Amino acid sequence: MVQLLGSLRKELADSVSSCRLLVVGAGGIGCELLKNLVLTGFRNIEVIDLDTIDVSNLNRQFLFQKKHVGKSKAQVAKESVLQFCPKANITAYHDSIMNPDYNVEFFRNFTLVMNALDNRAARNHVNRMCLAADIPLIESGTAGYLGQVTVIKKGLTECYECQPKPTQKTFPGCTIRNTPSEPIHCIVWAKYLYNQLFGEEDADQEVSPDTADPEAAWDPAETAARAGASNQDGDIKRVSTKEWARSTGYDPVKIFNKLFKDDIMYLLTMDKLWKKRKAPLPLDWAEVQKMACPQDEVSGAGLKDQQVLGVRGYSHLFSRSVETLRAQLAGKGEGGELTWDKDDPPAMDFVTAAANLRMHIFSMSMKSRFDVKSMAGNIIPAIATTNAVIAGLIVLEALKILSGDLEQCRTIFLNKQPNPRKKLLVPCALDPPNSSCYVCASKPEVTIRLNVQKTLVLSLQDRILKERLGMVAPDVQIEDGKGTILISSEEGETEANNSRSLSEFGIRNGSRLQVDDFLQDYTLLVNVLHCEDLGKDVEFELVGDAPDKAPPQTSASEEGKSIANGSEDSAQPSTSSKAAPAEDDDILIVDSDEEPSSSAMEVAAESGSHKRKLQDAETGEGLAKRKRLEQPPAEDDDIIALD
Repeated sequence: MVQLLGSLRKELADSVSSCRLLVVGAGGIGCELLKNLVLTGFRNIEVIDLDTIDVSNLNRQFLFQKKHVGKSKAQVAKESVLQFCPKANITAYHDSIMNPDYNVEFFRNFTLVMNALDNRAARNHVNRMCLAADIPLIESGTAGYLGQVTVIKKGLTECYECQPKPTQKTFPGCTIRNTPSEPIHCIVWAKYLYNQLFGEEDADQEVSPDTADPEAAWDPAETAARAGASNQDGDIKRVSTKEWARSTGYDPVKIFNKLFKDDIMYLLTMDKLWKKRKAPLPLDWAEVQKMACPQDEVSGAGLKDQQVLGVRGYSHLFSRSVETLRAQLAGKGEGGELTWDKDDPPAMDFVTAAANLRMHIFSMSMKSRFDVKSMAGNIIPAIATTNAVIAGLIVLEALKILSGDLEQCRTIFLNKQPNPRKKLLVPCALDPPNSSCYVCASKPEVTIRLNVQKTLVLSLQDRILKERLGMVAPDVQIEDGKGTILISSEEGETEANNSRSLSEFGIRNGSRLQVDDFLQDYTLLVNVLHCEDLGKDVEFELVGDAPDKAPPQTSASEEGKSIANGSEDSAQPSTSSKAAPAEDDDILIVDSDEEPSSSAMEVAAESGSHKRKLQDAETGEGLAKRKRLEQPPAEDDDIIALD
């Protein structure tokens, strides 16, 4: 007779109470997951999250309260969970999982790792660390009503990077407000700004750093003091952007200087944000007006909407659009509001100008009005119940692993609407490793097409190896018979090479580079293909992969993917791309703390099989997994019971 301890077999209950877990992320999914873990009986948990609590988190991250605003998510989550499970042994780290301190040996301390992350770069990094440590990883993500959970085990299943990922469509609020790294982040910010100034104000669409927000202190003691000083009950008093603008008479110059000078200077005081990112450069209206003459500012041929103005040109467009929208708002009477419409010229001018000015501040290439319009889209709020469902599924998969039933693990999709078999939860078998994966293959190898005469060593390091291929501290050696060191992760050793082109080191068509990342215990062979006509704004392409840099003949919306700021935590992702599906007029921006993984996007359809077939054509990914989704075996209709 099976002996039970609570609802679990005694053997499984013992494994649950004795195993060590690492939870990466304490946001939307992470809060639900930590609660589920301790209530299931897990006692040894370590949780890591770099973020601090924002007011906008409180509607779904239930472990946090108003009094916690500005404090460490990981630390507060630990304290909250211990209130209803004091016996749990929980360690919290207010840090980035990509910190070199969390090396392969650190990961080997755990029985299981569970991801509850909000960006692709961190997901890629944890994937590689778990592969190096040979520790099972449970990956998850949500986007609105959609969600996914999957299990990754070295040698048995696909890793997170085995298949090319489709465009990222979710962006954490902190990325939009504080650390934009791609043009789409600035476009979303500009749309938020439009609503804050002229439309319906939404607390979740705050655009500027909050001087009353204790997060800005960065010192835990000062943070707590500022939170208390702001309001004794912990509420943070925020100044209405619309009220402030109204008090200035919607003066374009004052609004410009606040948004693009004062707010940016305040961001610079958060010095921890800029240790591994390129710091933003504030813009002053008076200084901008001294810049180059307008005739020197326009770039790009073709129609007016396809031209890219300079900073001064966009400052003038910003001023004119503010004046036009101010008049429209006045015509609405007291309490009137404007509604953003991409087909409304003044509204589109405002978003184009504001987004491009912010792109310039954060060292991104600016975009034409046509590009901005094609990328601007709708906002969908995060759904708390989606996070709860996905967190529950994570625990079920963990129990299967601890039971030794890895073959019973599944990739599980949560759909917005029931599929033809009336199922919202659709499981499918885990796919085996991709033999050509440049991460988990026995001899990882990748071919990159680029112009060796134009590509600088710094671009190879930051844009290709770190951003696109997800490395943290790469070392690069040229296979030229001499063992020439091109890039060293040791500070100062090869910095003199950064401004030189690859061709200056004898790299040409067919050259091979040996790349090592000791932090990730990862080695990659890079084959170089020289190409002189990659197209406008395309720096490189990964051969055989869905390129993140769109060639010029594709839709302009895809071109927004090409520029990222520094080595930001998303690196790609967020890391992240933004191409619109062919049938969509707009990019869909999901206002969520969780980024959907690639397969979650495959089930984004409101009607099952039709959209999945369409996605096959759009992403170029294999049909096998989706066929299983459309016609799952009878025994896969539901989540498999453990006991």
